[in-house]
Amino acid sequence: MNQSRPKVKKSRALGIALTPKAVKYFEARPYPPGEHGRGRKQNSDYKVRLLEKQRLRAQYDISERQMVRAYDRARKVEGKTGEALIIELERRLDALVLRSGIARTVYQARQMVVHGHIEVNGRKVDKPSFRVRPDDVVMVRERSRDKHPFQVAREGGYAPDGETPRYLEVNLKALAFRLDRDPNRKEVPVICDEQLVVEYYAR
Repeated sequence: MNQSRPKVKKSRALGIALTPKAVKYFEARPYPPGEHGRGRKQNSDYKVRLLEKQRLRAQYDISERQMVRAYDRARKVEGKTGEALIIELERRLDALVLRSGIARTVYQARQMVVHGHIEVNGRKVDKPSFRVRPDDVVMVRERSRDKHPFQVAREGGYAPDGETPRYLEVNLKALAFRLDRDPNRKEVPVICDEQLVVEYYAR
């Protein structure tokens, strides 16, 4: 989902940093872009829910259609639909490549997958939306390992600031990781009130 809108501007509009570069801009200008960014805005219930949905979509960089599909699958799961939705999105291959520290941003993770650099259980997968299952082993393909981004990743250059999520077992030196189990919502590092997203789609 390539969008021409600068990531920093988009980050400020949504109120979340979507890239490491956006974090620095955020600290300097913690308000929406545009000349009226600092003004007071009236937020309707609909607008609040819409914004939360857009924030979640942006953190995974997915289309509205992909989001609706994930929501439809989450509705069929027992338990809370919002938590099931986050777990559904977190199991995307590009999301887990990002969490593992092999990629710096979700945009880079998607590119790595699309360009055929990633394999799952020994088979090349070039669909970012591929849903990884527990015990699946994901790694950078042998022929891609000498490329610069993967050399940086191997040295921990893209490793997340916090600790690696507990649902992943990562070996950066081998440019590989395994999904040990389905994530728990509280372990997933996305900023979202998922109940508002459920209310948006349930309206």
